[in-house]
Amino acid sequence: MTALLDSAPGYRAGRTLPLRVEAVRQLKRRRTVVMGAILAVLPFVLIAAFAIGGDRDDGPDNRITLMDTATASAANFAATCLFVSAGFLLVIPVALFCGDTVASEAGWSSLRYLLAAPVPRARLLWSKLVVALAFSAAAMVLLPLVALAAGAVAYGWGPLRLPTGGSLPAADSLGRLGIAVAFVFVSQLVTAGLAFWLSTRTDAPLGAVGGAVGLTIVGNVLDAVTALGDWRDFLPAHWQYAWVDALQPQLEWGGMVKGAAVSSAYALVLFALAFRGFARKDIVS
Repeated sequence: MTALLDSAPGYRAGRTLPLRVEAVRQLKRRRTVVMGAILAVLPFVLIAAFAIGGDRDDGPDNRITLMDTATASAANFAATCLFVSAGFLLVIPVALFCGDTVASEAGWSSLRYLLAAPVPRARLLWSKLVVALAFSAAAMVLLPLVALAAGAVAYGWGPLRLPTGGSLPAADSLGRLGIAVAFVFVSQLVTAGLAFWLSTRTDAPLGAVGGAVGLTIVGNVLDAVTALGDWRDFLPAHWQYAWVDALQPQLEWGGMVKGAAVSSAYALVLFALAFRGFARKDIVS
């Protein structure tokens, strides 16, 4: 069959299901608009919460935390938004975009028609995975960008006040925040891999998305079990806040490198399982 398709005039497997077409399809989905709206509104909700609750000068035992410096500048506010959302809220768009992409086609009974177009299975998965990861990355960037803009209006543009003492110039703080956002995205690749793999195994998008979120929560729970000792180093959740090291007077890479390595390793295995299983799957929907 493949040989016949390759010999067909004008047929090129690499031109089927272009990334642009897939991106436009996903952009028009209601869940994409809703997720974007939630992320864009969150900074304004936090600004209102700080206005109602008032400022705090320091945390327990006179320790300064990110929350205590949230209103110091736009950069501090963006860092705080990232801190409060990285553990759970930013998991949702990654699981949604990666878990819904293939399973929704199966749920709509359109998956077999896409493959009969014909779109090679590897090409279909590749297009959907690239677009899903691109939308996930966009979600990671949207939140701090809106937070910077809203924070600049509410608290002014100034240096990033560091919880450990001292501050970073506003220009340098943007680079540090960029590193933090990049690490958060890499740390979420495990969730992306789980969601994408489950999406190729089920016809129920909610099952794929919920399964990925649920397993991510299990990882967070296991990381809280201190009795596991050094075994927690192999849990992606153990490193999810390593990006805070970017908000130090001297940039520390150790934790972020370890966390990125663990997350990427798990993600590569899960992506490989998704492609391998889908290549052999009997598509009936």
